[in-house]
Order: sequence, then C-alpha cells, then structure tokens
Amino acid sequence: MRHWFQFPIIEGKASRQAHCDLPEGTFERECGKEGFFGPASHMYHANPPTGWTQWEGPLRPRAIDTTKLKQPGTSPWDASLLLFNNNLKMRVWNSKHSMDHLVRNGDGDEVLFIHQGRGQLFCDYGHLSFRDGDYIVIPRATSWRIEIEEPVSMLLIEATNSGYQMAERGLVGQHAVYDPAILEYARIDDAFLAQQSTEQQWQVKLKARNQLNTITYPFNPLDAQGWKGNLTVFKLNWRDIRPLMSHRYHLPPSAHTTFVANGFVICTFVPRPIESDPKALKVPFYHNNDDYDEVLFYHRGNFFSRDNIEAGMITHHPCGFSHGPHPKALASSMENPKKETDEVAVMIDTRWPLEIADLPEDVENKDYVYSWLNKK
Repeated sequence: MRHWFQFPIIEGKASRQAHCDLPEGTFERECGKEGFFGPASHMYHANPPTGWTQWEGPLRPRAIDTTKLKQPGTSPWDASLLLFNNNLKMRVWNSKHSMDHLVRNGDGDEVLFIHQGRGQLFCDYGHLSFRDGDYIVIPRATSWRIEIEEPVSMLLIEATNSGYQMAERGLVGQHAVYDPAILEYARIDDAFLAQQSTEQQWQVKLKARNQLNTITYPFNPLDAQGWKGNLTVFKLNWRDIRPLMSHRYHLPPSAHTTFVANGFVICTFVPRPIESDPKALKVPFYHNNDDYDEVLFYHRGNFFSRDNIEAGMITHHPCGFSHGPHPKALASSMENPKKETDEVAVMIDTRWPLEIADLPEDVENKDYVYSWLNKK
C-alpha cells in the first residue's frame, strides 16, 4: 500500500516525536489507521479530545460489569453473550460445579481466559491443570470439560472465521515477550487415563451453526491412547509474559499483542515499569483508532488510566470517536507519576464493528460516557 506522503507533514505547533515533548498546554490525539500499523497523524489540541459535556445516540463508549451477570447452568453454552460480530463472540461464564458432560464448538476456535478459580481440563488431546490468569487455546471441534477445584469465572473469546496464531515478534525475535517453550500443552498422563471409562454414558453438547446438538456415547469419548502433530490445546499464563518496554516512549497497544485471529487481535497488559523520561507520556495517549473497536476486560490490579473500574468489568470503545485516559489519571501522571503499573487486562481489538447483546438492566453503567468529565 503506497501512501500519498512518505514523510510526515508538520503544520503549526507540533511535536517532532509522537507521545513526547508535547507543545506546552496541548493535548495530543493520534488519528490512525489499521490498528496502529497504518498511516497516522498527531493533532495537538488546546482542550482534551474527550471533553464533551453531552452525548446523544446509540454509538457510545460502554462499561459492563460482568460480576452482576446471573448465570444458571453448568455448561459453557450457558454463558452470557456480551459482544459479537461475524468474526468473534465474547461470553463470560461463571460456575461452581464441575461439568458432567463434554462440549464441542463446531463454530470456531476458542480462547478461555481464566479470570478466577482453578481446576483440571480434560480434552481430546489429554489433560492440563489451570489457574487464574491462564489463557487456554482450544481448536475448533475439540471436545472438552473441566473439573472445578475453586469456583471459576472465565472470558470466552470465540474466533468464528479462523484459528489463533502467535503474534509476529519482528525485530525482537521469537523469544521476546514469551518464549514458546513456556507454553504447556494437554498431556496423556495418569489423570487423563484414569478418567477414561467404558461403563458410563457421556454426552457431548455440540454447538454448530448457532444451534445445540447432543451426542450420546456409551463410553467416555476422551479415550485417546496417544497422538502426534502440531495442533493441540495449550495454555499461557499472563505471569509468563515479559512485556516490551521503552523508558522514553509510550508503546502502542499493538506492542502487547498475544494472539492474532482473522479480524481481531488479543493483547495482554501486564505490570511493567512506567516511562521515566520526563517528557514522555506515561498514560495511554488520546487516539482515534479509526478502523477498530477496542474492548478491555479488567482482570486484576489498579487500572491506572481509568476511574471507577473494578476487576471483572469490560469497557467497549467503538471506532469513530476519541478516547484516552480519564482526567484524574492524566493529571496524576504529570504531577505524581508512578514508577510502575499494577494492572492486568485483556484487550480485544476488532477490525469490524461489534454489536452488543441484550443485557440485564443493571449490568451496564449507562453513565460511563460521562466518565471523562473533569469533576473537581
């Protein structure tokens, strides 16, 4: 793709380096294409780009408190649908009970992010244990179930048009961010062999073409004696991610990409040192990510760029408007900057607009759109 200009044009007051050395009294806004990879310009405004006082219309930033969802049932297919488009579906599932059946997703590959709890996962490929903070990647049409040791809350991210791939590491090489050797895959171990039985009837609940099918076996179909290949169920914990950092420049969210699928990416924000250069921005910059919707699931910690956000909440910023740090966070970053972040969050950036599912009345914070008001 050839752009009209191969070098940046500078007009009026502007910084020569993005996110650093801002002209005094200005607020920087990045207008970018292709999810921080395409052409971009940086505006320098006299007022915060989020300084609106009134908002009318259905397209607005949203905040969803998933801890208020009531979910009967013991199956992932009972999970509440939150956001969706033709490339992905996002659900949250809370359960206190081990599964007495298997599930299989015929519509897409799945990433389970374990927000709370721990237990054991059994699948076609074998067995692995899991705990809070694990990503578990499950290929399409894999049968699986979990045995719960502590009540589980998980975010399910279904890729309906592709599998999941590792993010390109580029100049930093394949061992940066996390070494692939840290990944753990399902094993045919003693626990897996012990759960095999020919004396018990098992059901597989197959979700395919947005309909449920129940398949009954007179034995446990998780009866593999061995396998070989490079397709399997595996897990990665956020604690094993070593993020890219720069002490002189605030890196864009794309630097924290963990998985890539057709039409969206999954990024992980983990604790890291904050930029020490006095002239570099230390909070996420105001921006228009004009090709992507942005979703954040807040897992744990102190979410330093947002006010009144708690673990288990989700924010959705659709493309088409500016967003960035809340006023208190911006002021604090300049007056009393921290030395490191203390937050873990999962971000999903989608190339195509997301729809929001019907939610119970008290689950969404309808006033979130006004959370950028500078209340003194």
